[in-house]
Amino acid sequence: MKKILTQALLPVCCAAACLLSVSSYAAGNADAGKLLVEKFNCASCHGKDFNSPIDPSYPKLAGQHQDYLQHALIAYRRGDSAMNGRTNAIMSAQAKALSDLDIANIAAYLHALPGSLVLEK
Repeated sequence: MKKILTQALLPVCCAAACLLSVSSYAAGNADAGKLLVEKFNCASCHGKDFNSPIDPSYPKLAGQHQDYLQHALIAYRRGDSAMNGRTNAIMSAQAKALSDLDIANIAAYLHALPGSLVLEK
């Protein structure tokens, strides 16, 4: 009986472990993200606090939704030739060098910063 229960529960336990590892991966690491935004000098365009970009057409990143930031960076990495890609020569060049984990980490860091974005009610 123990053998049957063990064999029946093994796939369930493995699936749960996989889901937990994926969710922690998607969450990102803000400390690693901070190192990456410094490495790629993101503040040179988006402002040292990520709330005051050098050009009004550049977005404020601090406090932005994490999933939105991830989606945007992935779209820049895809470029304009792919479905759901974004076109911006600077951002596309920066994003091409990023792995999925890098993107998750950057998004976690920027999301954790105090932002000046205003949410509509």
